[in-house]
Amino acid sequence: MKINIVGGGPAGLYFAILMKKADPTREINVFERNAPDATFGWGVVFSDKTLVYVYDSDEPTYHGIVENFQTWDNVDVVHRGEKITIRGNKFTGIARLRLLNILQARCAELDIHPQYGVDIADPASLADADLLVGADGINSLVRTRYAEHFRPDVDARPNRYIWFGTEQLFHGLTLTFRESDAGVFAAHSYKFSPEYSTFIVECDPETWQQAGFAERSDDDARAYLERVFADDLGGHPLLSNNSKWIRFQLVKNGHWHHDNVVLLGDALHTAHFSIGSGTKLALEDAIALAKSFDGAPSVHEALVRFETDRRPIVEALQDAAQVSMEWFEHARDSMHQTPLELAYALMTRSGRIDHEKLRRRDPDFIAAYEQAAAGA
Repeated sequence: MKINIVGGGPAGLYFAILMKKADPTREINVFERNAPDATFGWGVVFSDKTLVYVYDSDEPTYHGIVENFQTWDNVDVVHRGEKITIRGNKFTGIARLRLLNILQARCAELDIHPQYGVDIADPASLADADLLVGADGINSLVRTRYAEHFRPDVDARPNRYIWFGTEQLFHGLTLTFRESDAGVFAAHSYKFSPEYSTFIVECDPETWQQAGFAERSDDDARAYLERVFADDLGGHPLLSNNSKWIRFQLVKNGHWHHDNVVLLGDALHTAHFSIGSGTKLALEDAIALAKSFDGAPSVHEALVRFETDRRPIVEALQDAAQVSMEWFEHARDSMHQTPLELAYALMTRSGRIDHEKLRRRDPDFIAAYEQAAAGA
């Protein structure tokens, strides 16, 4: 079996690993336009459940991750300078580049040698294989080439966000809200190594315009945000890795496969970073697609099985993520709430966690919330 994979990110590499592990005679080619050490952004995060899936599918990859990850069980909400902590929410953070290095090393162990610096002009030129996988990210050329079949829906959301790193260590997933003359800024931050944290800043279009970011240089914008979040950064600067203001692209596809072509990861779907991680979805996609080939009589049957089994799971997550995304798009409407009220609203915003689930996770938090509500 010959498999061509466009995209050397987590989805493409992990799928290559699982397929080669299942059958070493498979010919697997991975084509990546960037260099092997090129990555944009800082840390990525995924849940305990994702780690269980990785352990079950490939133990060496799992051990590579757990030897390099940071873990926590708290969500901290900072509002009006007060921090509210909610326990019982276990997540894992790791540097995106470190994760790629782990997957690259595992590929080498299995005699998979991705080709880097290769820009595929026409993905159809690779479709002579038994399977062509489009794991080439949010601006997927594979998806574009077969758009009439995949029927993609790409929605550029109104909020702007920018992805920084910082040496200020946030020991937990921290959601920080700061109000300025321009409007409301929200920061999503967490530690992903012993030295660094991810620090994503999000704001609505009105705030972005009022702050004059359209006219500011990258350095000036970073300095502005360092002032907004001065109390949270502890004197540490924000670190850029080609950090630019962008709008979140919500990606969906009417069909997930066409003939022998299938999409994975961000090329196939996205979920807002406030609730999920593209890396989590990428790894779980790779696992689901590889499993679909177990005992499948044909490539077509495997791809049908993949979409049938995986689509309901992804759509449920996207639905919850959309509610969360829309909450952040209207965050300014919630700034009148007390820190405790805001923390409760944030934890229950998507509908995936209700009052009783929160009570089981952190009874002290719910007791404090109920006491405050009774005294209001």
